[in-house]
Amino acid sequence: MAKMINRFRKFLPTKRRLIQLYAALLSNAHAKGFVSGEIFTGTSKAMCVPGLNCYSCPGAIAACPLGALQNALASTGARMPYYVLGVLMLFGLTLGRTICGFLCPMGLVQEMLHKLPTPKVRKSRLTRALSWLKYMLLAVFVVILPLWHGVKGLPLPAFCKYICPAGTLEGAVALLAHPDNTGMFSMLGGLFTSKFVIMIVILAACVFAYRAFCRFLCPLGAIYGLFARIAVIGVKVEQPKCVDCGACMAACPMDIRHVGDHECIHCTACIGVCPTNAITLRAGRIILKENEAVSKPVPSVQKNRRTLRLAIAAAAIIMLAGALWYANQPAVAPDAPDIPAAESAIPIGAEVGMRAADFTVPRYDGRVWRLSDHRGKVVVVNFWATWCGPCVKELPFFDRLSAAYGQDVAVVAIHSDLVTEDVPAWLASRSYTLPFALDETGDVIRAFGGSAMLPQTVIIDRQGVIVSNRVGSVDYAALEALVLPLLN
Repeated sequence: MAKMINRFRKFLPTKRRLIQLYAALLSNAHAKGFVSGEIFTGTSKAMCVPGLNCYSCPGAIAACPLGALQNALASTGARMPYYVLGVLMLFGLTLGRTICGFLCPMGLVQEMLHKLPTPKVRKSRLTRALSWLKYMLLAVFVVILPLWHGVKGLPLPAFCKYICPAGTLEGAVALLAHPDNTGMFSMLGGLFTSKFVIMIVILAACVFAYRAFCRFLCPLGAIYGLFARIAVIGVKVEQPKCVDCGACMAACPMDIRHVGDHECIHCTACIGVCPTNAITLRAGRIILKENEAVSKPVPSVQKNRRTLRLAIAAAAIIMLAGALWYANQPAVAPDAPDIPAAESAIPIGAEVGMRAADFTVPRYDGRVWRLSDHRGKVVVVNFWATWCGPCVKELPFFDRLSAAYGQDVAVVAIHSDLVTEDVPAWLASRSYTLPFALDETGDVIRAFGGSAMLPQTVIIDRQGVIVSNRVGSVDYAALEALVLPLLN
């Protein structure tokens, strides 16, 4: 009987694996997003989770700290990114790379891939040298390029845009897999192809090398590694007890030089092999895990730890239940000022050749913009967002068009309902003259067959008929070529 129980235990997930699964579910509590094929746009999206979890994942209920950092650095011309830097410092000082070992969904994906039965790459001087590559990526793609483009007024989250496999897997692939998003395939180009190839290569490498992305490429792990010596929670070594047997180094799958350094993800693999119980997982002075086979704590200590674990488990269950309730409750559209209720019901899927249904959106200057107020004019509607690089790049073209043909052409730039920063402050730092409005519920862009893919431009003739409806960037010459025939 005992042998059967021991065999059964081998198939049970470890406590660390359960915590990883819990963290992945908590970070992606918007379960209905995988059913509807839409991303979550609630207020919690303004906050960051500790691990690498794509903002565009249908289940994500908060932002990725790495993406938030890049966007914040790209906006430093308007204000300093105090919030994002403060959050990263808080995570680093309290948890450090324990986040990588316990709380990162991408880490869980890598470990599951590594379980596939194939020959494995062992640690070596080469892998240790490659582990410094993530610091180069942090400097170039997360800091330098976003700052450089931010000075030009063109936000560019370079790592997310060109490399990040989490964004491709959790965001792009997850959205494209939904039947309602098949129209997005026609908008894919060379950038998606290159990112998809990068994702496949990285995931394949994880099969042969333990946490290949985490060890060699992840800039977020590089950031948390900077806090290795001062993080409150992590694996600690009591030097008087250490006999330098090397068992911990042999058991560690990461490229560490000593336990707890910047490459250590605090997975606790070293604790179970330490013959003198010199290694423990601690939160300050509180021992969270030790080699109990060696230490054999007194019954009263065991009881206190058991009570603490039960309390933490109960709190974690309550937190997960609250997140699932919050993220999956039916959406309630916010009240829009000065908009009659009858106008909020907009037909979905307006196409070229159809008459555009009337709609009203609140402007950022406190007024409202109503389509029916501009009948008899050519109307150009641009759907955009501050976090969309191509959108920001083409805004001057719409502003120029409005200035040149304002008497006959009504131009409006409508921001997505997904707002990640203070849009009025963003606009105040620029000198645009065209009206800016907000699509508070996303109903307006959906009325024109759009979704989260931006930018999108709709052109309506003097009779109110849609003559152009396209997703993707435009330049001034293309805009003028579409509008001028309608004026004649």
